[in-house]
Order: sequence, then structure tokens, then C-alpha cells
Amino acid sequence: MDREELLSATPEEDGAPKQQKSPLVSLEKDLEFYAETIKEVAIEIMVEGISAYPIFIAHQHEVNIGELILNKEELNTEWTIQASTFEEFVEKGIINKEKKEPFLKAYKKPENFMCVFVIVPEGANFIYYPYKKGKG
Repeated sequence: MDREELLSATPEEDGAPKQQKSPLVSLEKDLEFYAETIKEVAIEIMVEGISAYPIFIAHQHEVNIGELILNKEELNTEWTIQASTFEEFVEKGIINKEKKEPFLKAYKKPENFMCVFVIVPEGANFIYYPYKKGKG
């Protein structure tokens, strides 16, 4: 699944009866809502020298990677966000050592995009979600 496929999933196609709404529709809404906080955390991770490659994990269950920064229970949203780094993903084997270079080549500027590892029941994938311009 690529980013467009993930983000353009719509609950109804061509007037067909409504099916179960894609969880990715709610993810996009939550990422918009969380964007400012996620960007602040990304900048902090880079400024403190923790990593030049912050990665955020979006999930609806429980994962044991990264640190919890936005809890869906507390914020009354649908997705929980945890902050991690490229280095932790390599250390935990989520990014294979052979895939390190291609991943870093594809990694988009963290000042402009949040790198989000989206975990859904069907699997998991990286997406790059742009921060909105002109806020603040």
C-alpha cells in the first residue's frame, strides 16, 4: 500500500452503499489534530541529538516501541501516537540492516513531513504526512 492509497481511501465509492469507514480516514483527521505536537517532538528529537530521523508510530492497540506522546484515551481521538527513531527501528529489527540505506534515501525532510509508521490489523507501513504550511 502506498501513501496515496492509504490517504485517499474513502468510505464510499461511486454512490455504492456505505461500507465500514477506513481507519485511515480517522488517522488523517487525528494527524491534522496532532501535527503541531508531533512537529515539536520531532524538532526536540533532532535538536537534542537523539536522532536526525524521528519516526512516529500510529496505532489503536498497544505497541512496545518508542515513547507514548499522544494517548487516544486521554485526547478522545482514535489513534495513539508514540515517538521513536530510525535507530530504534533498526535496533528492534523493524527496519532490516540491508534496508537502512534505501530507507534513509526515501526519508523526507522532518521539517516538512512527519514519518509515521501506521499499524493496522492488516499490517504496517510507513507514510509521510505533510505538516500544513502557514500555521502560526
